[in-house]
Amino acid sequence: MKANEGTTPRPPEDRRQVKARRTREALAEAAVELVLERGLADVTVEAIAERADVTRRTFSRHFTGKEDAALDFTRADGARINAALRERPADEPPLRAYRNAVADWLADRETPGWHHRPGLRQLYATLDTEPALFAAYERIRVDAQDESVRIIAGRLGTDPARDLRPEVVVGAAAGVLTAALRTWARGADQDAGDLAALVTRAYDGLIGEAARSAATSDPASRE
Repeated sequence: MKANEGTTPRPPEDRRQVKARRTREALAEAAVELVLERGLADVTVEAIAERADVTRRTFSRHFTGKEDAALDFTRADGARINAALRERPADEPPLRAYRNAVADWLADRETPGWHHRPGLRQLYATLDTEPALFAAYERIRVDAQDESVRIIAGRLGTDPARDLRPEVVVGAAAGVLTAALRTWARGADQDAGDLAALVTRAYDGLIGEAARSAATSDPASRE
């Protein structure tokens, strides 16, 4: 049974919503292009708005700054992972559910994730050298993980303010994904297909380390 079985499907977008979404996508695309072309320091909000053929005021309705716009792809894919997490079977253990949600995102060819788009790995790699971009990324990452915690808490039927399990599961699982993404972004000779293999290795490593730690902490294992 699906975790969200019986819920009401989301209604289709109306024309105004479609226009707003397309405007946001155009601004995000313009931000990425300009940052890759000029470097973050030499990009202005006005330049992004001009490239997207909208006003500065329109930009401000969608984004708080140029960093936020340039990293909108990470926000979109975080939302897709959480959507996949909601769809996992209700009886699936939380850590496995998160891992499988990530696998669903990686395997989606109908709407490929950002790692398939030219230039975005280069942008992701600049997080290490651009403090403002990194700070924006961290805000987006924390928002996505907070939503993941709420989803896991709902699956467990618990209160995340009192029960540490949802936070621990998401912290570990999302941390593994971040480690794999950073390793992949730094590898100039890796293509998009390598990311899935790295993610699998990273999750296997987490599970293996957890199993070894559990074995060594068990008094019976030392007898």
